[in-house]
Amino acid sequence: MSQIYNVYCDESCHLENDPHQVMVLGAVWCPLTRCREINVSLREIKLRHGLSATFEVKWTKVSPAKHQFYLEWINYFFDNPDLYFRALIVPDKSKLRHEAFTKQTHDIWYYKMYYVMLNVIFSPQAHYRIYLDIKDTRGGAKIRKLKEILSAPSKEMIDRLQLIHSKEVELLQLADLLIGAVSYINRSQKGNKGKEHLVETMRERSGCSLTHSTSYMARKVNLLRWQAQEIKE
Repeated sequence: MSQIYNVYCDESCHLENDPHQVMVLGAVWCPLTRCREINVSLREIKLRHGLSATFEVKWTKVSPAKHQFYLEWINYFFDNPDLYFRALIVPDKSKLRHEAFTKQTHDIWYYKMYYVMLNVIFSPQAHYRIYLDIKDTRGGAKIRKLKEILSAPSKEMIDRLQLIHSKEVELLQLADLLIGAVSYINRSQKGNKGKEHLVETMRERSGCSLTHSTSYMARKVNLLRWQAQEIKE
């Protein structure tokens, strides 16, 4: 029987007209058999720090006052051999020229980027259950289109593609935290000492700058800095 992995996906600033140039798509993934244990362990860290088990971990909540709690989550990720992270960084959305490509819209490009982000994870010897955070009323349409994009080359490997609430799943919250760290440094943001410490810890423990592509074969932390194709006038 082939291995089954759960993949928890999230994104940062993916909308075409939001005020941020940098977009990050990312995913945390692990064997299905370890998911419950990992979720419980992450929940126990919340309790040890005096937080409710239902407290939702989000990068936007990171502050110097609670940074030791978030730091323990970051270290848990690196200490657990069954957890992996993949992210795709788009450094400047303003350089996108969708009109130069036949029938391409920002939404179509976005789904293509999701495929590029996830493709490195997939192995033909395994099966995958993919979960995305419910963010808005367009979730159903988003899932249908993403399933269409992913199914073409990966149909036999994908068992499930489903929307879930991040507040209910610690592994999806962990994805938000790691994506947030990558986004923060790629936007050259400063001023939050708690976030800066988490970014520096992630850089040290991964051995990555977090601003450049890693080796294609990198396992624990795998990053792709994607560049828009230059259009000649």
